[in-house]
Amino acid sequence: LGVQINFTILQALVMDRAVGRFTIPAGSMVVGCFVAVVVSLGLFDRILLPLWRRVTGHDPTALQRIGAGHVITIVSMAASAVIERRRMATVHAHGEGSDPAWVSPLSAMWLLLPFALSGAGEALHFPGQVTLYYQEFPPSLKNTATGMVAMIVALGFYLSTALIGIVRRATAWLPDNMNASRLENLYWLLAVLLAVNFGYYMLCARLYKYQNVGK
Repeated sequence: LGVQINFTILQALVMDRAVGRFTIPAGSMVVGCFVAVVVSLGLFDRILLPLWRRVTGHDPTALQRIGAGHVITIVSMAASAVIERRRMATVHAHGEGSDPAWVSPLSAMWLLLPFALSGAGEALHFPGQVTLYYQEFPPSLKNTATGMVAMIVALGFYLSTALIGIVRRATAWLPDNMNASRLENLYWLLAVLLAVNFGYYMLCARLYKYQNVGK
């Protein structure tokens, strides 16, 4: 998410941000993720979870919610890569790869699609984490359940910064000129890393035995 937030703003600066007579500020694109989280929480709580209970006869477990969030996040990264590829196609079609100030005619509103997916993933992922920590931690540590989520988010932002630094040193994907970048490669790399992480998560989830469910 940290990588998406940072680079989506940079992408929006070189895309068409006009909506009618208004020009959307590039920094405002991030709001789409937060709106998606709020909308997704209401959608899951009022529609999808009752439907799940009706079909299966029980609530999804915390581990199932977290896993579903992982899958949606992978799709979100793939969507970011596809949109960036479309943006760069317009850059190459106009021969403007050497001009860092050139603005693509592709609408920046396309960037809201990955944010919507990412927000839906977070709406499953983080409540699932809080539920898991709160029900499985020893009584003396239950109050730290919400703090664990905040710590994981902070750690994720630090790791995303480190990853970007490594990519910039090892490749030529991220020059200062966004119109000469290969940002889509970074998104695909993240999608692959997330997929590997999801495979590891599935292994751990299958081996995990709940301690307090049913007590």
